[in-house]
Amino acid sequence: MSEKVLVVGGAGYIGSVMVAMLLEEGYDVTVFDSLERGHRKAVDPRAVFFQGDLKDRDRVVQVCRETEPSVAMHFSAYALVGESMEHPSRYFRNNFSAGLNLLDALVEVKTHRIVFSSTCATFGEPESLPITEENRQAPTNPYGESKLMFEKALRWYEKLHGLQYTALRYFNAAGATRTLGEDHDPETHLIPNVLKVAMGQREAVSVFGTDYPTPDGTCIRDYIHIEDLCRAHLLAMHQEGSSEFNLGNGEGYSVMQVIETAREITGHRLPVKAEARRPGDPPSLVGSAEKIRRQLGWRPSLPDIRDIVQSAWDWHRDHPRGYGD
Repeated sequence: MSEKVLVVGGAGYIGSVMVAMLLEEGYDVTVFDSLERGHRKAVDPRAVFFQGDLKDRDRVVQVCRETEPSVAMHFSAYALVGESMEHPSRYFRNNFSAGLNLLDALVEVKTHRIVFSSTCATFGEPESLPITEENRQAPTNPYGESKLMFEKALRWYEKLHGLQYTALRYFNAAGATRTLGEDHDPETHLIPNVLKVAMGQREAVSVFGTDYPTPDGTCIRDYIHIEDLCRAHLLAMHQEGSSEFNLGNGEGYSVMQVIETAREITGHRLPVKAEARRPGDPPSLVGSAEKIRRQLGWRPSLPDIRDIVQSAWDWHRDHPRGYGD
């Protein structure tokens, strides 16, 4: 009998790729998603799908009782830094409080492990680069704070209930597979917004802040291909004990470097519009993934920014209206 995996948020950008990868690996997959920010078309038809909201405690318990997963993967969260600065309550209720309903349901059905989609935003403005797991966690926005709060809850649920966890702190997930890509509304991520300009759907690339203490004045971020990200989850499913891991390539690229790469790949001029800084954005976030390399043997197969942008460009050209096609 195949191992049962519950993917919460499996209709989202990362979750949908994870679902497809799990199915290809032979797992029995159930998806739980509200579809508030995900896409039903992104869910592999081989997966069992339940629509529901984590804030609905009874619905979460019902799905867990029906499916009795041995492992849960939790991708369901609001993830916009700017929005979290404007609506902090929304982020604490959804990313933290609603997540407790999932933890309680997993304990009730005796699920033994959860893999949690965390974020480098838990570190805030880093004291040193690259960021390791030992760096001080001091979020600069409610989004990062809500994820850190959930990490702390995981530690207590392990101690008190024996629920083992792996918290994977992403840097910037990016790129696409042949059939699955990034389609958010609103779209705030750099690479898809750059590509929208190349497709004539936006007039210019908005660059939020050109006066950061970086070589070209724009923010530096660490990009990781979506497939490499999901492969790390496969490894985390069966690790012994609980742990936190950073997931990045260890290479930082500035906003302008990403735009230049996209210009080369798309052949478009890609005009730029300088905008004010976004509240809560640190100048540079680059992570060390040495711990997960050492302990779980993870290695990114697509670390180059050109490969990441190319895969996204291929998907967006095939899906100019995202999942609305």
